[in-house]
Amino acid sequence: SEVERVIRSIDCVLLVVDAAEGPMPQTKFVLKKSLELGLKPIVVLNKIDRAAARINEVHDLVLELFMDLGANNEQLDFVTVYTIAIKGIAKLHLEDESEDLTPLFETILKHVSRALQDASARLRMQPFNLAYDDHLGRLAIGRIYEGTITVGQKVVIQNSALEKRLARVTKLYTFNGFKRESVESALAGDIVMVAGITDIDIGETICENEDQEPLPAISIDEPTISLDLLVNNSPLAGRDGKFVTNGQIKERLQKELEVNVGLSVDFSGSAYYRIYGRGEMHIAILLENMRREGYEVQVSQPQVIIKEVDGVKCEPFEELTTDVPSACSGVVIEKLSRRRGRMLRMQQIGNTTRMVFEIPTRGLLGYRGEFVVDTRGNGILASEVIGFKPYVGEIEKHLTGSMVSMTTGKSLGFGLFNLQARGNLYIGPNTDLYEGMVIGNVSKGNDMAVNPTKGKQLTNMRASGTDDAINLTPPVPITIERGLEIMRDDEYLEVTPKNIRLRKQVLKENERLRAR
Repeated sequence: SEVERVIRSIDCVLLVVDAAEGPMPQTKFVLKKSLELGLKPIVVLNKIDRAAARINEVHDLVLELFMDLGANNEQLDFVTVYTIAIKGIAKLHLEDESEDLTPLFETILKHVSRALQDASARLRMQPFNLAYDDHLGRLAIGRIYEGTITVGQKVVIQNSALEKRLARVTKLYTFNGFKRESVESALAGDIVMVAGITDIDIGETICENEDQEPLPAISIDEPTISLDLLVNNSPLAGRDGKFVTNGQIKERLQKELEVNVGLSVDFSGSAYYRIYGRGEMHIAILLENMRREGYEVQVSQPQVIIKEVDGVKCEPFEELTTDVPSACSGVVIEKLSRRRGRMLRMQQIGNTTRMVFEIPTRGLLGYRGEFVVDTRGNGILASEVIGFKPYVGEIEKHLTGSMVSMTTGKSLGFGLFNLQARGNLYIGPNTDLYEGMVIGNVSKGNDMAVNPTKGKQLTNMRASGTDDAINLTPPVPITIERGLEIMRDDEYLEVTPKNIRLRKQVLKENERLRAR
């Protein structure tokens, strides 16, 4: 939704396409939003000097993509610029001689017409993003479509329900590169940051008078997944973080809500806060930011949001586009079919197969790691939420069990060496661990209690010199994104400034057995 909001504030987009690879799956979403908003893109075919460049063919593929996305006649008549970005060269025709990017800049000046903006009209501005300042509070970032705004000016805030309230502009900033500069006034066409309207929301209209029509509302996409976030209570809690209490975490989440409009939080729980977001990546970015700021938290397994639409149980669906080596297409189709994916179309592009599926969001949870393995790291995956559709029932997934430490201490190479044949390890030697911490996975679905602190038994007998050296396979460390994918419903992901760990919600093995 943030991409769509930003696109509303600009006059043109450059569609950069690799002259060898052609349009990528992730290109489709941004281009679709640009066309829907009436923008006329300038197509930039880059890397035309590559040996594998298919310039004419890729140009035709771009044209087909425009047609598939419902471009009008004016948008189909797009301008194409050919570039070698690494050398700073742009051309209007392949046979032209050029030494810099001047042709690209001239094309922008010639073909991009600014929207009609009347600085003498009454003020109308619409925020497309929010920021937060400890001294100024909530800040509205948006484009002035009509009129002039000045510091100290009284304004009227209108929403889509035509509700109105008064406010006063206390500070005004414009942008110079990555820096913001304080100004006294700004005109139509400027992108500004406004302070003083503490309850402003994205999509509302800042007007000069009450009798003005608000601008068309900007919709915010609905959350698709939820999880519980709580204070870190592991045996190693408090070692790494500066902010570890429930109150500090609540204050941080409230501040996040000021600027992250796609996020919502339920603060009613006493032991945890329920977070609602737009996908695993959305939640992972929040957790990563909190980790870097010094917070310690733990989160539960993400769950897809289920709701009723006209009395029918529904769940979020996504359109998934994959580009995979042709030899790997079979296993990808098989895995996605098990996860209730339905293939919409398939296209052969050289040695690559592009497939488009419609799949419930539940089916994608935990799949990205499998996809990387199945395609040997050569696949590309992109998805877009397309709305809520009827619930499709249980989804078959290949579940692995967890290697769970039954001891507390430091891991030893000897103990890990005897475990690595059972599955994949997440930790290496000399790692602090505790009872109930997950140190790896096993191929079968059941958990396995292990002792990674076990050392080699020493005796007073002299060794014969035939002892085998310990060769440990490098562990696959857990990142926040991977942890959210692979964790099970009885586990927590522990996130601290220095460590990311998986652990069982119930740490002691005998208590877990009784709970079953």
